[in-house]
Amino acid sequence: MSRGFVREEDQEEAPLIPPRAALPLGVTNYVTQYGKEKLLEEKSELEQKRAAIDLKDDQAKRREQAVIDGKLALLNERINSARVINLSNQPQDEVRFGSNVEFQLNGKLQSFQIVGVDEANVKEKKISFTAPIAKALMGAKQGDEITFQLGSETKTIQVLDINYS
Repeated sequence: MSRGFVREEDQEEAPLIPPRAALPLGVTNYVTQYGKEKLLEEKSELEQKRAAIDLKDDQAKRREQAVIDGKLALLNERINSARVINLSNQPQDEVRFGSNVEFQLNGKLQSFQIVGVDEANVKEKKISFTAPIAKALMGAKQGDEITFQLGSETKTIQVLDINYS
């Protein structure tokens, strides 16, 4: 049917679905076991939210369902592509995915855990394995000094401790 014969008020605008954290094209979606559990928990919460939609207005209900369905589709892609890394199989003396790294940068003591893109949360001291500083530290051992390009500056990072707890 021609769009010219459709009433404007009957047309619904497609809802805007916020994208998930960026995962570069062709990069494996590594996650910790905890990260996989959080993804599954998020899926369960979205499914419960969708089942609990109780709106009288059909258009508002369809819109809310479409938003949740869009989020679920993106989430299911991440769950299906997730590759859980067993942290006990990682070389315990090297910075690898899942490691907690304590280091010194610019004279300041810092630490974080290297995790999957969906797990990353600066407040929890978790950064994505795709972050430039995480990439720079991969393969380093305790005591190593790594040079890291931060904008136009070259910084030196000294690895102080590595653990997988």
